[in-house]
Amino acid sequence: MNLMPVTANSKAAAFLDSVLRLQLKFAVFDCDGTLWSGDAGEGFFAWELDHGLVPEDVVRWARPRYADYRAGKVSEDDMCGEMVTMHRGLLATEVQRAALEYFDLNMLDRIFPEMRELVLRLQASGCEVWVASSTNHWLIRAAMRHFNIPESRIIAAHAAVEKGRVIDRLLRVPSGDGKPKWIRALAGRDPDAAFGNSRWDAEMLEIARHAFAINPNPDLEQVAREHGWTIYFPEGTRGASSLHGFVKSKSGYG
Repeated sequence: MNLMPVTANSKAAAFLDSVLRLQLKFAVFDCDGTLWSGDAGEGFFAWELDHGLVPEDVVRWARPRYADYRAGKVSEDDMCGEMVTMHRGLLATEVQRAALEYFDLNMLDRIFPEMRELVLRLQASGCEVWVASSTNHWLIRAAMRHFNIPESRIIAAHAAVEKGRVIDRLLRVPSGDGKPKWIRALAGRDPDAAFGNSRWDAEMLEIARHAFAINPNPDLEQVAREHGWTIYFPEGTRGASSLHGFVKSKSGYG
């Protein structure tokens, strides 16, 4: 995919420069809301229910279960895990095919150009870039084709596969304190920089030497201001045109 430079946008260019001058060696990005607008995991969940990817008994269970989650009756970790294990019995290749179709049809034009450029320029500079997301592994794998991030550097909600079919056994759900846990387990060290947009990313940002709140939800924005983390709103988000569209940390750069 062609990379669209954002240097004509002075705010975006200043943000990219502030990150690149740090000469990072290891960076971790959240995905939904950070690399693109919207929640791809939530969107794919609704899409596959509507398109009959999962059996009808799963559909009947999933809709009220998600309503309970939205009402605060089901935890984030439980819901994210169940959105993966509900594919039990399906061929993993079929789920992956559906994830590829969904992302390219519904999310591709939501990628923040400056965030994609940042990832690619970090990689070109020799930085090891990983992603950590509570969205299912198939969808994040589909998305990472557009960021040149290999599967070995994807940390996402993942179920085991046996004989080609998904089984009802979770391997991981990287959300909240699960993000630092799995980053340390799989990458073996804390990141030089971390980028996230919600309160479920706060623990990941706390372990990074340089923390960046990207397109932050109000709760994370408040935490970021208290910690002096860099805040950046990509072009097209609610804060992009405001005075606080790019707020450097107290120390200067995250």
